[in-house]
Amino acid sequence: MLTAAARERLDREIRAVAVAIGIAVVEADEIDRVNIYQAGLRALRRAVEALAPAIVPGFVLVDGREIPGLSMPQSAYPKGDGFVASIAAASIVAKVYRDAIMRRLHDTYPAYGFARHMGYSTAAHLAAIRDHGPSPVHRRSFAPVRAALGEQVDQLPLLVPAP
Repeated sequence: MLTAAARERLDREIRAVAVAIGIAVVEADEIDRVNIYQAGLRALRRAVEALAPAIVPGFVLVDGREIPGLSMPQSAYPKGDGFVASIAAASIVAKVYRDAIMRRLHDTYPAYGFARHMGYSTAAHLAAIRDHGPSPVHRRSFAPVRAALGEQVDQLPLLVPAP
């Protein structure tokens, strides 16, 4: 809902007043091993854990779903970034961080246009995957990547959630 310029400005403002910020990244190979849902949960847990030792939250507000394995109480709010200020702030910081990663990946893999589409499934991104094959940072479990590799998309492997 925000422009890139607005997100960048708000990211600076959030970082200036935040007590602590925890960021976690789950790489493509781990997503392929455990599935996108489980990888998202891992990233959420790791981001909370990354706050320590600066701060250990007494309560966690989460966008969408509760985080398994946390030692502190939490509440999940689907679409919480639209009405919970701290979730909205976390979403902004996460998006700015991810966009910076995508710009760096663009420098390494310019044929894919990561700096333009930021890794989302735009027509140009899907065409680049078809034309050049997947890059080392593409998820092999992503259907267009599987198709580019000549694998049957309707026969995805069974992904078992990791502990």
